[in-house]
Amino acid sequence: MKKFVLIVAGGSGSRMKSELPKQFIEIAGQPVLMHTFKAFQKYDSKLEFVLVLPKNQVETWNSLCKKHQFTQEYRLAFGGETRFQSVKNGLALIPDDCVVFIHDGVRPMVSKETLQNCYEMASKKGNALPVVSVPESIRILDGKVSKPVDRSKYYLVQTPQTFKSNLIKNAYQKTTKEIFTDDTTVLEQTGETIYLVEGNRVNIKITFPEDLIFAKAILS
Repeated sequence: MKKFVLIVAGGSGSRMKSELPKQFIEIAGQPVLMHTFKAFQKYDSKLEFVLVLPKNQVETWNSLCKKHQFTQEYRLAFGGETRFQSVKNGLALIPDDCVVFIHDGVRPMVSKETLQNCYEMASKKGNALPVVSVPESIRILDGKVSKPVDRSKYYLVQTPQTFKSNLIKNAYQKTTKEIFTDDTTVLEQTGETIYLVEGNRVNIKITFPEDLIFAKAILS
């Protein structure tokens, strides 16, 4: 099946303590968002892209593209007030008969292996959710008392969450709630089973200043 990538990049940089949105911060000579595009280009040069950006960030992005001679073609959708609405706006530009990777713009270190895992599972089962196991002990807070839990039953969720496009587009049209921050949860509301695949541990979402140090070491 044909492959599309829907990159959602709407961060403000508040937790990064930066006036510049985190997807535009430069690491190893290029903005984070360009590294994210490159991760997918390395996996499959024939991928087609849809980029979702807040309208007030488009001018900055265009300036960065000119500065870095970034020429990857993509279709542009404007972000909404919530991630749910941003993804929905992007999905409107995705055809019904493909596999679509929905990915955070600030996850520039997704591996080829993770992308292939996602594509193969979504092609067979309709969806794929990349996850990694929890390496540390965890506890749950019950009122004022914390209790240990079995970490083997928990996983950290990553992107790209990957779908047959007709399934995820239908899910976003059907739901009336906009509180979801996770695309597989939207699909799950329609009764679909979610299928887990192995992610890669360095595929972090760049959120805090210390994440930039880690990302620079990997991307350099």
